[in-house]
Amino acid sequence: MEAFNTSSITLPFPYTYGITNVTNFTPLFPPHSTYNNIFTPTLPFPQPNMPPNYNTTLSCNMDTHIWTRIPQQLLDRILAFLPLPAFFRARSVCKRWYSLLYSKSFLQLYLKVSPNHHWFIFFIHKTPTKNIIYTNTNDPNNNMVNTPSSSSNTKAYLFDPYELKWYTIPFPLIPLGFSPATSSGGLICWISDGPGLKNLFLHNPLLGSTTQLPQTRRPRLFPSMGLSITTSSINLILAGDDLISPYAVKNLTSETFLTNLGGFYTIWDTISTLPKLSSFGSGQMIHSNGRFYCMNYSPFSVLTYDICSNYWWKIQAPMKRFLRSPCLIESKKKVILIAAVEKSKLNVPRSLRMWVLQMCGTQWVEIERMPQELYAQFEEVEGERGFDCIGSGEFIVIMIKGINKGLLFDFDKKIWVWMPLICCDNNGGNDLHGFGYEPKLVTPVIDLVHQLLGHQF
Repeated sequence: MEAFNTSSITLPFPYTYGITNVTNFTPLFPPHSTYNNIFTPTLPFPQPNMPPNYNTTLSCNMDTHIWTRIPQQLLDRILAFLPLPAFFRARSVCKRWYSLLYSKSFLQLYLKVSPNHHWFIFFIHKTPTKNIIYTNTNDPNNNMVNTPSSSSNTKAYLFDPYELKWYTIPFPLIPLGFSPATSSGGLICWISDGPGLKNLFLHNPLLGSTTQLPQTRRPRLFPSMGLSITTSSINLILAGDDLISPYAVKNLTSETFLTNLGGFYTIWDTISTLPKLSSFGSGQMIHSNGRFYCMNYSPFSVLTYDICSNYWWKIQAPMKRFLRSPCLIESKKKVILIAAVEKSKLNVPRSLRMWVLQMCGTQWVEIERMPQELYAQFEEVEGERGFDCIGSGEFIVIMIKGINKGLLFDFDKKIWVWMPLICCDNNGGNDLHGFGYEPKLVTPVIDLVHQLLGHQF
């Protein structure tokens, strides 16, 4: 596993939206760092055919006179297209390349031309217990609460589905009493663990920078969360687990934080009533085309929230009586439901299926089914432990609970592959909890929050 070593660099951000207050930058790969990849994938995606006499040392014979005459603007454009691990390794070549992270022109170019890389980020998940509502924290502001679910969360695990590689990245600035809740646009949203009004902040794992959001208006225990970040807006929603007394919770309302480049904002003032008998399961929502979606349990259905109308409703799930471990993922702006199907009383083989939500917003169509031979292997390994599904671009990860072994599916290539095992510090036997993640060198949209807080306070 390759380690994302860190060191602090002072970095002014005088570009795009007038960012000036980001002070710490933690590079992913510092110069002269070493890499030891202990994972050799046994089932990689098919590689392009190489000529019989292909020799990787041919690059040593490249004409230096040609390469030294490449215009600097063209060279910067090439560097902006590099995958992030390769980019940080390239920074050790010369002083100018090392200083690209300070360059206003290069970072603006990066925002324009850098392709999106759809990765995954995983954390060791501490299973929360709702018994903490009986604990008197005596802290109305919920600044620091020592709960059974609190952990330092000082390390995360990044998975690159293109190369089938794991990386580790430390989070030395993440305080105790906060847990990762959702991800979007290269940022991770962390939420305070203790009951009461929630504190949240947005964190860029590559930059090491954090931005605290205003405190929520309603006390909650473990609410479900959804986050949508674009180049011009931030939309965050918390729903359910309303603390109706120091000893009881109920799924009653949701509240929204929204700010965009057009000047519109709402700081947890937009309240909406949840449908009756709402029962959130995973605690995480997905976003697609202006709506948030999450699984509803007992019985299975899909809770849907429309941002513009500020309204919730339920969508019936397909084959809801025969689903096991249903999960929602977003893939290329499509809402996909993944579940194991077990119809023991009918002559239908057990399987793992995927359905996509149609444009009408109420109908599901099956689009994919795990090959039966592979499902037999999966079922044997899974052993009815249950599983979680995460989507990122064209990729889907199906992570088996308890053993942290996963399957990767590539929608574009229609390929299934077992992920390489990960060696993580998991002495307590907790599961890996993950999100789709797009690594970003810069996230200027976060300055919308800085400007909003400066205007308000």
